[in-house]
Amino acid sequence: MNTLREALNDYLELRRSLGFKLHDAGLQLPRFVSFLEQRGERRITSALALQWAQQSAGVQPAEWARRLGFVRGFARYRSATDATTEVPAVGLLPHHSTRARPYLYTDQEIDCLLSAALTLPTAWPSTTLRPVQFHCLLGLLSVTGLRIAEALHLELRDVDLEQGVLTIRAAKHGRSRLVPIHPSTIAVLTKYLRCREQTLGAKCSRFVFISNTGGRLDGGTVHRIFYALSRQVGLRAPGANHGPRLHDLRHRFAVQTLLHWYSSGQDVARQLPVLSTFLGHVHVADTYWYLSAWPELMAQAMERLERRWDAS
Repeated sequence: MNTLREALNDYLELRRSLGFKLHDAGLQLPRFVSFLEQRGERRITSALALQWAQQSAGVQPAEWARRLGFVRGFARYRSATDATTEVPAVGLLPHHSTRARPYLYTDQEIDCLLSAALTLPTAWPSTTLRPVQFHCLLGLLSVTGLRIAEALHLELRDVDLEQGVLTIRAAKHGRSRLVPIHPSTIAVLTKYLRCREQTLGAKCSRFVFISNTGGRLDGGTVHRIFYALSRQVGLRAPGANHGPRLHDLRHRFAVQTLLHWYSSGQDVARQLPVLSTFLGHVHVADTYWYLSAWPELMAQAMERLERRWDAS
C-alpha cells in the first residue's frame, strides 16, 4: 500500500487531469498530511481531520469547514485503497455561506475608473505601460464579463483582432470558450498591444497582460491597484476593507445584458443559455441567479409575465 503522501499526489494528479485546478486544496492537503506524519499517523481519522481543520484559532468557521471539505474529498479517494480510512461526515463543522449581493457599477463609475487608470504613475518601479494596461484590463473586464483569472491568463495567441474574438482557455473546470468583442474593444486592445511591444520589446512574454519584468501580471498587483483607483474615485473609503470588487464588473456585464434583452422584447428564457455559455457557467442555474439577485431584473420579469396574463 502506498503512503498517505503518495496517495495525495495521485489524488491531486487525478483531479487536475479532470480539469479541477485545486489551487487551495493543493496547498492545504500537503499540510494536513504533514500534520498526520508529525503525529506518526498512517491513516485519516475524523478526529484528526477536525483537529487539523480547527488548529488555528484566528481562522473563521467558514475556513474550518472549507479545510475539512478538502480532507473529506481526499479521504473518500483514500478509502478505496485503505479500508481503515475514516471519511469525515458531511454534518461536521457545518457552515452555511450566503452569496453576497454584488455591486452594480454605473456607467459614470466605470468611466471614472478608466479615466483614473490613465493617471497611474509611470516612474520606476512602474513603467509608461502601466496606465494603458490598466485602462485596457478594466475596460475589458467590464464589457466581456471575463473572470480576472481568465483575463490574466490570456495569451497573445488567444487574441484574434481580425475576427474580434478572444479564446478563453483558463476557465473553471478546464473548459474553453470563445468570446466576441466589440470594434471599440478591438481598438483599445490594439493600442495596448502596440504600446506593450514598444515598452518591453524582447522581454515581452506570451501573456497579454504583463508585469514590469515581462512575466504574467500578478493578480495581487491588479487588486492592489484596483483598490487604490476605487479610493481615488470615491468608490471606497480610505482604508476600507470592503467595497465594490473587481468581480462585480462581471456581474454588471451579466445584469446589463439581461436588462437589454428585456427592454428589447427578446425571449430571455431562450437566451439565458447563450449568456451562460458566454460567461463560462457550467450550469444554467448559475446564470438564473442574476434574475433573483437584482430587483430591476425581477421587475422586468414580472412586467413581462403580467403582459402575458393580460393577453390571455
